Amino acid sequence: MRAKSAEDWIKEAALSSADYLFPSRQSGSPHLSARQYARIVKRWIKLMGADPQEYGTHSLRRTKATLIDRQTKNLRAVQRLLGHRKIESTVRYLGVEVDDALDIAEHIEC
Repeated sequence: MRAKSAEDWIKEAALSSADYLFPSRQSGSPHLSARQYARIVKRWIKLMGADPQEYGTHSLRRTKATLIDRQTKNLRAVQRLLGHRKIESTVRYLGVEVDDALDIAEHIEC
């Protein structure tokens, strides 16, 4: 069986931009539940040969945000990706050092 890309899946499922990428199989919900998503992630981690107890949906989300921040130094973009309303929330979430946060805050227009 060939692994499908997201693009292949979108075409096969005939999804529009208004559709969820991963619709629910439950009739009452248009998208996957957080619990179902967590099960899928655990299964992927097992398939990679890693310990599923060491990884989770939140740690992967935070890791991706941290990598984007380190590579781009664009805290505003990370804030938007995470859906945070306040830049301070993003700074706390990423664990940015206070001195770094002050420097970043001075260079961000509100």
